[in-house]
Amino acid sequence: MIVRKHYYVSGRVQGVGFRYRANYTASLLRLTGYAKNLDDGRVELEVQGDEVAVAAFLDTVAESSFIYIEDVESYNMQVDTLERGFHMY
Repeated sequence: MIVRKHYYVSGRVQGVGFRYRANYTASLLRLTGYAKNLDDGRVELEVQGDEVAVAAFLDTVAESSFIYIEDVESYNMQVDTLERGFHMY
């Protein structure tokens, strides 16, 4: 089943390659969406794809020794059938 999640991720997630790792991981897992740094130090993400791949996404991103995820706010969203690719902002 295809799902879409919205995340707010806090911790050591800016200045450590988090968005680039998210982009790489999304490509490996065939996910779409985006990653965006926020002014308050968090990263905002939307991730869409196979339910199992979406569930594995953040754990895979966090495998980098530079990244430390302290907290995640997660929300289910409606699937965007027109979305293609993963983008960094």
